[in-house]
Amino acid sequence: MAEPKVKYDRQLRIWGEQGQTALEKATVCLLNCGPTGSETLKNLVLGGIGSITVVDGSKVELGDLGNNFMVDETSLGESKAKCVCAFLQELNDAVNAKFIVELPEKLIESNPSFFSQFTLVIATQLVEDKMIKLDRICREANVTLVYARSYGLTGLVRVSVKEHTVIESKPDHFLDDLRLNNPWPELKRFVESIDINVQDPVSHKHIPYVVILVKVAEEWAQSHGGALPSTREEKKEFKDLLKSKTIGLDEDNYKEAVDASFKLFAPRGIGPNLMQILKDSCAEINSNSSDFWVMVAALKEFVANEGAGEFPLEGSIPDMTSSTEQYVNLQKVYQAKAEADFLAMDKRVQNLLKNIGRDPQSISKMTIKGFCKNARKLTVCRYRMVEEELNTPNLSELQKYLTDEDYREIDEDISRLKTLAVSLLTDMGCSGSILTEDLIYEICRFGAAELHAVSAFIGGIASQEVIKLITKQFIPMTGTFIFNGIDHKSQLLLL
Repeated sequence: MAEPKVKYDRQLRIWGEQGQTALEKATVCLLNCGPTGSETLKNLVLGGIGSITVVDGSKVELGDLGNNFMVDETSLGESKAKCVCAFLQELNDAVNAKFIVELPEKLIESNPSFFSQFTLVIATQLVEDKMIKLDRICREANVTLVYARSYGLTGLVRVSVKEHTVIESKPDHFLDDLRLNNPWPELKRFVESIDINVQDPVSHKHIPYVVILVKVAEEWAQSHGGALPSTREEKKEFKDLLKSKTIGLDEDNYKEAVDASFKLFAPRGIGPNLMQILKDSCAEINSNSSDFWVMVAALKEFVANEGAGEFPLEGSIPDMTSSTEQYVNLQKVYQAKAEADFLAMDKRVQNLLKNIGRDPQSISKMTIKGFCKNARKLTVCRYRMVEEELNTPNLSELQKYLTDEDYREIDEDISRLKTLAVSLLTDMGCSGSILTEDLIYEICRFGAAELHAVSAFIGGIASQEVIKLITKQFIPMTGTFIFNGIDHKSQLLLL
């Protein structure tokens, strides 16, 4: 195991060994290995995907040499799937690479069960009716589908799956779970054991800001009917109260308390998005329920009982100015609470598993611990079927794109394509008169051709989404990503 760890060292720092293991176990099928598909798969092969199957019935032609770096002059007349597969295998010999010389459209019609063997299918350059049929096939088999296409200087990426659950969503910015506005008994006792009015300057400037905020918040509440600051004026007044407690000029801990006071003002309890996930768990779980929904069911019980309206504590605290002794002791208080919450959750998960006839140990303690640590960041993504999106698009989103201030140059039709597009938009209820001319021009100029620069970009976006979906880390896009290389713009539309 030492070699893979060195080989994938940088990406292991992003998604960890668990994420890398998920990639190495994944089986991915690519339909059509033109530049868009090849670039997508290249990124996954370099990342250590477990197995790839390339499906393409075409042969390498002279035009392929100018836009696909994975074929060369010696490939002319050869199977495109075979040549691309051989190139990808050279990039990473640890990947199991296979190819099938067959047109994807024919495979979709003749052998739909073929796709059920894969973790994920990447479909590129498919026509609309085949895409709709493939989407139905993948949903029935519970296989994730990623669709990507390039048209000259434009392209799109879309994910399709019934439901995708994420425990490690890893948001860029997230509030520390310190419970400053709802301290539990052990934290209260720790805070009470420290005198923030101590006159010794050294001791005073080494009190952790967590202690300062909880103490001053309690003082504030006593003179404000038990309520914490809520209005802008009250929050300013509270900060002034904090500043009044300083006895020296260089008390960084009090500056930190002022800067972190917004953590105290955050609303208690569970936000609406997470509340919706708990509501979604109302349906009875059974032996076929995923580990995620079993743990959500246990979480709902925990919130109503041991959690007293809160999720399990994460257990970590940020760096802060403090004496080493007080910081370590404070850290222990948070860790002890997090461990107690985990043990309560573990017991509830085991009981639920037993009730639905599954092995009580079938969900590992490591998984439950990770779930507890990330409970406030849970995400559930659900996607419309491709057919629904095409038949009944979200017209407000489409109109928003068409009326973007950078797309308002209106003039006479430049082609029959524009006339048809305007007619279609009008039929759907959108104002076709504001359809931008440059996009129509580019599609007419390039047809359905794939330019390598655009294909590489679209392939990069698609492979990034594939990694999110397979590792179940970070939040995948939930709409249709559209790239406009003419104006160097992109948009994510919930069509």
